[in-house]
Amino acid sequence: VTGWMMGSEREIRFESEMFLDCTGDGLVVFLAGAKYSLGREARHEYNEQWAPEVADNITLGSTLLFYSKDVGHPVKYVAPSFAKDIKTTSIPIKRVIRSGDSGCHYWWIEWGGELDTVHENERIRDELWSVTYGIWDYIKNSGEFAAEQMTLEWVGSIPGKREYRRFIGDYVLNQNDILSQEPFEDRIGFGGWSIDLHPPQGIYSTESGSKHLHADGIYHIPFRSLYSVNVSNLLMAGRNISASHVAFGTTRVMATCAVIGEAAGAGAALCVSKGVKPRELYQNHMSELQQIMLGQDASIIGLRNEDSLDLARHAQITASSERTAIAVDQPAVPYLLESDVAVLFPVEPELNGFELYADISKPTVVTIELWDTGKPENYVPHRFVTSAAVEVKPGEHQWISFDLSWKPEVSQHAFIIVRANDAVTLYQSDQPSTGVLTFYKGTNPVVDLNMGVIQPNQPVSQWSMKGKARNPLCFRLLSSTRAFTAEKIIDGYRRPYGMPHMWVSDLMTESKEEWMELKWKQSVSVKSVQLTFNDDVNEDLVNLHHHRTSFDVLPELVKDYRLEAWTNGSWVVLNQVTENRKRTNTYVLEQPMIVERIRLVVEATNGSTSAEVIEVRVSPVADLVHRHGDQLGIGALFVFSVEHGDSAALDDAASDDRVRGDDQHVHRVAVTSERLRDE
Repeated sequence: VTGWMMGSEREIRFESEMFLDCTGDGLVVFLAGAKYSLGREARHEYNEQWAPEVADNITLGSTLLFYSKDVGHPVKYVAPSFAKDIKTTSIPIKRVIRSGDSGCHYWWIEWGGELDTVHENERIRDELWSVTYGIWDYIKNSGEFAAEQMTLEWVGSIPGKREYRRFIGDYVLNQNDILSQEPFEDRIGFGGWSIDLHPPQGIYSTESGSKHLHADGIYHIPFRSLYSVNVSNLLMAGRNISASHVAFGTTRVMATCAVIGEAAGAGAALCVSKGVKPRELYQNHMSELQQIMLGQDASIIGLRNEDSLDLARHAQITASSERTAIAVDQPAVPYLLESDVAVLFPVEPELNGFELYADISKPTVVTIELWDTGKPENYVPHRFVTSAAVEVKPGEHQWISFDLSWKPEVSQHAFIIVRANDAVTLYQSDQPSTGVLTFYKGTNPVVDLNMGVIQPNQPVSQWSMKGKARNPLCFRLLSSTRAFTAEKIIDGYRRPYGMPHMWVSDLMTESKEEWMELKWKQSVSVKSVQLTFNDDVNEDLVNLHHHRTSFDVLPELVKDYRLEAWTNGSWVVLNQVTENRKRTNTYVLEQPMIVERIRLVVEATNGSTSAEVIEVRVSPVADLVHRHGDQLGIGALFVFSVEHGDSAALDDAASDDRVRGDDQHVHRVAVTSERLRDE
């Protein structure tokens, strides 16, 4: 690949075993002759309901953004000659225009879907400029807005492009995969945005600016959609991956593109390391790629850690305490039960008794229903299980008890719906509870003038947290739970999947530290320890100007901690951290250490009332040699194993396919250890 670096005016030639195209428009892949599609496929091609009957070259349009500012004094605005008089268009009728909005609020300033978004990019830009300055003229000078002190601070100069070429891989992701949440065996990441398609005419369309089709939860992305079907050493990441136009309506968003980029990068590196092409990596080494990514805390749902060299998986786990009760019992804000609400929580091993905290204004019957969520990655009602109803008398601050029992075959979330009743006032708490979510049922279908039309019969759009994820309804379970035991840190899952999959301690105090300990039957050699703390993956962290949280660091995140090892009959501090802001922390020892136990002591959190840890991994020196033996020399592992009496590491090395494991070879390595260490 040869190209110009504009800033330094240098021509650079790249020669590589593997190439990865993240250019958006797919320039490198296109020049390499890779197969691609452009526009909308016909409905019959992938049997997609949202595809047109006949294929065409229409794409999603491009957008220019702007932002404004209240400067505290009157500011005049004289529109430039190229500004469009939007009163002569359908824009004021079909789009929401408000003073004070800017940036992402105007995502709908979109045009060019019926043009070639590469070769006619300047024409698209000029039209978008015309509309943007015309919208500002309308805001400033129509007399319909309080905008006297507003000024136009910035207008974009490069159209934000949504769609162009999509390259063909060994698999083309389509609408049916998204809606069915197909659990691909080669999944390397997930997406969660709706299928979000816009009208080709953009701002001049008489339709809503977008329409949304939701799956019941997240969907999975296969590795086969990340490499070219006909150029053997080429991978893609971003909005140019192998997906139909309809499926592209969700994969194109930036957070999902980032997840895809991590997978494509890891895949390319492993291809080079093994000397294989991406297709062969999929066929013969897919599990290894997935395990490497899980070890990097990649965004993959439903796959378990199966790293044979993770010593933590073979340890006995104990803790200072464990959360055994699920209860939200600190009422703060009353909530009139005018429409259905629901609470979600983990059930392990069973549910026996449920209580709600409420005010009752008149004699009535309160009805609740228990539903499961279907797939482990979903958080919506799926299948009705049972119900309960209780006659209650008027009174304030009551705990209403329901005879509700459920013992699911596998541990999973319960979705309890409280049916609307205007005689009932529930209470929201101001204290979040890990593993607990509250949902509010909206109307069906939903029409949001800012976001466009959301299709009917979609549970994800019907049940919303309405920005109250940290204000759960007050309830409590009458049975204890094992959903937060210490053993969860080695159950293999780093992200919620049917259960929270983390250790949660009992309530902490300023004078009380919480700890968890890993103990082995025999001493082990440790080279590194990886800690993954709870950073509340449910929190909506949108880094746009309109969205802020009340905290600077996620409260659930462990703040101060120390890592200790039991060796030679006493505890030794390996590492001490204060003011932690990271989810995943890896500590590599300067020299490998023989230990019997490792202990993580949580001294403080960033606001949570409990210590919360998702996973602990412990790697021996064997891990480094196993993963990098070709570079380091596998003999180094034998040296360490023999000199430190580490039989587990020796067994790992002897079974490595890069050496012969016969006794003679092991002996020969051992007696020449000094020379091998030098090498």
